[in-house]
Amino acid sequence: MSKADKKLVIFSDIDVEKALKNALQKTRPDIIGEVRDSGLKGRGGAGFPTAVKWNLAAAAQGERKFVICNADEGEPGTFKDRVLLTDYAEQLVAGMVLAAYAVGAKDGIIYLRAEYTYLKKDLEATIEKMRGKKMLGKKILGKEGFDFDVHIHMGSGAYICGEETALIESLEGHRGEPRNRPPFPVTVGYLGCPSSVNNVETFITALHIVEKGAKWFKTFGTEKSTGTKLFSISGDCEKPGVYELPMGITIKKLLETVGGEDAKAVQVGGASGTCVPRKDFERVIAYEDVATGGSIIVFGPHRDMLEVAINFMEFFCEESCGQCTPCRLGTETLLEGLDMLDEGRCSLKYLRELCALGETMQLSSKCGLGQSAPNAFLSIIENFKSEIFDTRCSCR
Repeated sequence: MSKADKKLVIFSDIDVEKALKNALQKTRPDIIGEVRDSGLKGRGGAGFPTAVKWNLAAAAQGERKFVICNADEGEPGTFKDRVLLTDYAEQLVAGMVLAAYAVGAKDGIIYLRAEYTYLKKDLEATIEKMRGKKMLGKKILGKEGFDFDVHIHMGSGAYICGEETALIESLEGHRGEPRNRPPFPVTVGYLGCPSSVNNVETFITALHIVEKGAKWFKTFGTEKSTGTKLFSISGDCEKPGVYELPMGITIKKLLETVGGEDAKAVQVGGASGTCVPRKDFERVIAYEDVATGGSIIVFGPHRDMLEVAINFMEFFCEESCGQCTPCRLGTETLLEGLDMLDEGRCSLKYLRELCALGETMQLSSKCGLGQSAPNAFLSIIENFKSEIFDTRCSCR
């Protein structure tokens, strides 16, 4: 973990037990209102307003409600949640307690990525410790009528389960496939009950917001993208690691921070994100410009961008659940086209057809996987077409 800007939000000091005690003195609408006023959006990548999700779950009818932590960190190049699960687990669980109080839930589930099995023992120890301190269980911290507990459910190693409805399908023992929406999980979720699904970073951020105030949180970031963001930075840079930086930071400034000034491109958002070329490094990382769940992959001047595109598309071919035709066949067709490019057999005409296919996938795929699978393909072709053709293709 980087020491740069460590004391902003997530890595700032907080007394977890005191923060929960203070929160439980407030009304549920007050907590949701504080989160709403902060402008917090989900830190998993989708960017849905957290307070809206909590408010819908709170208003939903149902005798049983769930708060679910999406700890299925499967996006290539993302490892920030691993740091939080290792070093900030108490804050995560406390954030779930806070959300449960806000929405009226008694049951919490941490859906933990299968590859993070080695973290399970320590997480369970943290949960048990918090039960002993009355921060979980019956009458949490003496709050009459507020009972809530958390257990861990191991994922099955599928990228698609990072999508909240596929995650819920997996929790119920089914194959991880996205559900049709509506209904949305906040009204019909796990076991048919209202369920609020949030990312690890989102829960921890909400805890800090409710303790320190929406105004404090809004001193970071931009008007439309408030607060800070954790970035998993890897690739061709001198100082890879996990950084907390303000939303609205330029890609150029971020690269200066990590020693990647000579980069030719940056993949923002992992395999499902956007490849930004050097000429666009003044763009900002924010919901109003280049959004990301946290993955930043730096590509130095020596990188072959066609190889990068092939690598990402192979990943999506492997991880597509196969449920809908645009994603199932589209990913395979795009990969075939990239292989043709690599062999010098792809004409510009056919490349234009592949780009049109990618745009169709973005519009017609059932879930976020298929909708975002063409992103890297389209952005790399758009920005590095000349480089790719000059080195490989004689047929135009």
